[in-house]
Amino acid sequence: MVRVDKLAKVYCSGATRQVVFEALSFAVERGEVVALVGASGSGKTTLLNLISGIDSPDSGSVSLDGVEVTALAEPERTLLRRRRVGFVFQFFNLIPTLTVGENVALPLELLGEGDTAAQQRAADLLQEVGLAGLSPRYPETLSGGEQQRAAIARALAHRPALLLADEPTGNLDEDSGGRIIELLTGLARRQHTTMLLVTHSVHVAAAADRVLHLRHGCLAAS
Repeated sequence: MVRVDKLAKVYCSGATRQVVFEALSFAVERGEVVALVGASGSGKTTLLNLISGIDSPDSGSVSLDGVEVTALAEPERTLLRRRRVGFVFQFFNLIPTLTVGENVALPLELLGEGDTAAQQRAADLLQEVGLAGLSPRYPETLSGGEQQRAAIARALAHRPALLLADEPTGNLDEDSGGRIIELLTGLARRQHTTMLLVTHSVHVAAAADRVLHLRHGCLAAS
């Protein structure tokens, strides 16, 4: 599903040159849940941005489901993300002026799904994540754990081939975080969605099929 080949990314600021990756290569198989573990500043979020085409590498390539992301123009990368990638963030990123149901239905509406079908899909997912009946509420009225459940529903609404989760429990307490990871991995597996999960927690990483450790721009499996 994901193939990264000899990826290089360097940030320059004046005379300072920060090498994030020089020749990073790895693959994630279809349907696999892979945890990416590393210290703060090790480049985990940068790697997700490169895989999704939000950022571009200095050299090397990224392929997603057979499509070379790094060969696409920005409009094509945007469409690829909209159709094939779901995102779960640490800080939920729900749109505050939309209801919970509208937030979940939004990815489908952006793809041209009819209102009735989008609303039904949103209702079904909200029930699956334990938020049945909360569709008319606004994000600010929900707890942190409830907001992350809504964010998970939104990320999976359009049945993405790849789910990228960036520290999805980082803004939650340990108990809530554990329940969120169980929910997230369970839903991804039931939908046969490939997931790359960024975390600094070994407990969160334990829920994955495989763990990759990012250190000094290199990956090591465990």
